[in-house]
Amino acid sequence: MSDDSRTVPQEQLPSDDLHPPPMPVINLGHLNLDPAIRACVVEDITKACRDLGYFQIINHGISQSVMDGAVDAASDFFKLPSETKEEFASDDLRRPVRYDTSSKDGISMSRAYLKHYAHPLSEWVQYWPEKPPIYREYMGNFATEVRRVALQLMEAILEGLGLGKDYQHEKFEQGLQLMSVNCYPKESEGDTAIGLAPHSDYGFLTILFTSCRGLEVVDRNSNSWKVVQPLPHALHVHVGDHMEVLSNGKIKTVVHRAVLNPEEARISMASINGFAMHEKVSSARELVNEQNPEKYTASSFNDFLDYLTSNLDNKHRNFLESLRMQGA
Repeated sequence: MSDDSRTVPQEQLPSDDLHPPPMPVINLGHLNLDPAIRACVVEDITKACRDLGYFQIINHGISQSVMDGAVDAASDFFKLPSETKEEFASDDLRRPVRYDTSSKDGISMSRAYLKHYAHPLSEWVQYWPEKPPIYREYMGNFATEVRRVALQLMEAILEGLGLGKDYQHEKFEQGLQLMSVNCYPKESEGDTAIGLAPHSDYGFLTILFTSCRGLEVVDRNSNSWKVVQPLPHALHVHVGDHMEVLSNGKIKTVVHRAVLNPEEARISMASINGFAMHEKVSSARELVNEQNPEKYTASSFNDFLDYLTSNLDNKHRNFLESLRMQGA
């Protein structure tokens, strides 16, 4: 049950952390205002997806107490004794809940993580950790709220692509949500500074909340690493592999990595959103024509897991590249 799709050698890219260019910040509350204002916000979101593949959102409707509660729940889980956490350890990528530390997935350099399905919550929460006692309630509250935000963003992006906000509405409503809860240690002398190697995410959108700085994304314009400076109460959004497929390449997936923070340990919680397990994603017919022929083979989350399982020893595995049609 991995969210990792594309890996690239991090030494190929310089860092742009000394003078990071500004990142788009979207006021999501403006989507609910009059049609003219909504149209401007839709255009801003679509432009950020098309030009960069990432942005931050504010005024998203998730309370600070819900966000802080999820961080507390995650922190308390990672503080549990190893034997308690390792009850969820498994090499089976299809387990509904899976805990692991660095070294096994090929891209984790220095992190511990807990991954679990979260939608529908009533179906999956029974498998989540019972310890700490707050985990199910607090993480469940955050997962539910962040999924609402994901659906709101998807409507805007689909509208911006010209597909209409109700495009394949039921498939998105019934889709999969995977929570990836991560703990990165404070950087110490002699350790690698990389917590999670460069990769892209499966799914349409990843929405992430982080307790402090540590996320970097590839800036396409400068072909360098760009530090994400988290704003207070903001969420970071980046697009995934299946958004590239659905848009037939109009929107590109984002390569990103996690670096260790020299000042403190970091908690991050990523909500990865896609279609249901066996529901295949293909390029929208409306975005395919003679000038822009179909570029990708249809695939599902189940296909992605099959690909990962058969490529466990390949650290540079690339699911998205495996979907590209010849000549695309």
